[in-house]
Amino acid sequence: MAQKKKVVENAGKEKADPTSCETKSCNFICSRDTLDGAYPALILAVNARRLGMEAGIFYTFMGVRLILKDGIRKAQYIPPGFMGAIPGMAAVATKMMRKQIDEAGIPSLEELLEMAQLEGVKLVACKMTIDMMKLKEEDFIEGVEIQTAEDFLKHAVTCQINLFT
Repeated sequence: MAQKKKVVENAGKEKADPTSCETKSCNFICSRDTLDGAYPALILAVNARRLGMEAGIFYTFMGVRLILKDGIRKAQYIPPGFMGAIPGMAAVATKMMRKQIDEAGIPSLEELLEMAQLEGVKLVACKMTIDMMKLKEEDFIEGVEIQTAEDFLKHAVTCQINLFT
């Protein structure tokens, strides 16, 4: 009998689709200013917005340099292991990686960052990192918000997805 009552109480009410992205939100943490550090957060955040989700990227430590004026252009690919320690190897590897990215039809980091801003991705710089690097608000591209770790966590706890990319 109790089960019938529950069915009647819910009759006519729309059930929320648990797979719907419209009411979900996500955060991505970017801590590296390299090509392989920057791409995942931007790609995931842009796609999240296109699915109707709220999305933000929290830039901390070296990742914060990506959202400095002209910072995204300086991102390099540093090969792992001893190859990355060879003088000039990062420049060669970066050129090769950018060529592969272009040939695959993947937008450049500059284009992805612009897409993210147009799509409404929230770009957030870590206050502690800014203080540590002696940066100022005017050093950043337009639209960057500055948050403390505490503020970030207060928001992150309400998100369904939080990823360190």
